[in-house]
Amino acid sequence: MNQIDPLPLSSATPPEASAEALLAIDAELSQDPTLRRMSPGLRATRGMRRHLRALRIVMNALLLLALLYTITITRALLIPLVLAAFIGLALNPIVAAGSRVRLPRWLTASVLVISLMVGIGTGANLLAQPAVGWFQGAPSAIRHFVPKLKGLTRPLEAANRATQTLVSGHPVRTSSAPPPVSFTAWDVVSTAPKVLAAVLSVVLLVFFFLLYGDSMLRRLVEITPSFAYKRHAVTIVRSIQSEISRYLLTALSINAGLGAITAGMLWLYEVPDALLWGAVAMFANFIPYVGAISTTALLAVVCMLYANDASFDVFLPALTFAGITAIEGNLITPFIQGHSMRLSPIAILLWLLIWGWLWGIPGALLAVPMLTCTKLITERVRGWEWFAHIVQR
Repeated sequence: MNQIDPLPLSSATPPEASAEALLAIDAELSQDPTLRRMSPGLRATRGMRRHLRALRIVMNALLLLALLYTITITRALLIPLVLAAFIGLALNPIVAAGSRVRLPRWLTASVLVISLMVGIGTGANLLAQPAVGWFQGAPSAIRHFVPKLKGLTRPLEAANRATQTLVSGHPVRTSSAPPPVSFTAWDVVSTAPKVLAAVLSVVLLVFFFLLYGDSMLRRLVEITPSFAYKRHAVTIVRSIQSEISRYLLTALSINAGLGAITAGMLWLYEVPDALLWGAVAMFANFIPYVGAISTTALLAVVCMLYANDASFDVFLPALTFAGITAIEGNLITPFIQGHSMRLSPIAILLWLLIWGWLWGIPGALLAVPMLTCTKLITERVRGWEWFAHIVQR
């Protein structure tokens, strides 16, 4: 092999001289037969690596699309499973506390499941009649409220007619008759079997999660290869379980408090079916930003429908609710949950779009709990810390 004398390059050497020296070295190396024989192999290896990298990217994209398609077509199975897993994680500390005081797991789990069924039945009994009554009375309320808007819409109609006259040269008469809207009790009753089956499946899954969750966890830990891995796995799973349980119980308590305050506020404003709208506010608050905006708009519409006149005072309940949610979202929830539970607004909106597109309204309700649980898990799993860092505020 030809010996190459090193070229001394000092800091004072101009860039042109350095470039010329490097070109000379490259020309001398290219004349070596060994390097000429190796360069095609190196080029082939690099080309193969590039092809493998591109193939890996394509396969990952196809795997992601297949996963999204599978999640979409199996949502009837996955939604009750995810909901039951969340409820089981939230109630598991109570079962664990009962085990520490020598209470059988089946007894504590049975009491919790029976209490859950009683609570669901009581809530359905209290809310079903107002909900059906509102759906039946909404068309009549709309018909009675439309004449009240004449004073507000008359200037807009006059401006519209003037614009049409200027554009077409002659006035255009428009018909303002709204299309008929009808709601029947059959629309609600026809979906009762599906709802009942979903509720029963969730209750049974919660019971079995509470009863056999720890035994399944122990079997998963037993298959780990060494004692160090077992201890590390137990530590990670226990911390994840406690953090998720704390988050779910905290979020449920905050939203229940918001629903109670909303119902009381609407009762003071003499809005009909205040308990129903309080329940709507509680469940909608699981969807950050979107839930508060949607509930505010819904309360504004409800207050307009049941108002005696079309004055701006009818919007006071909606404006009061907007102030309550602003205080809750910016002061109370961040103070109670702490910094570790705070998520980026961009990540929340993207997550809501994805799961709302995949699962509809149930996906939007479960999106933020799923994102928070995913963040808590990825914080403690090696190699996935980047995801928790991205979604954290």
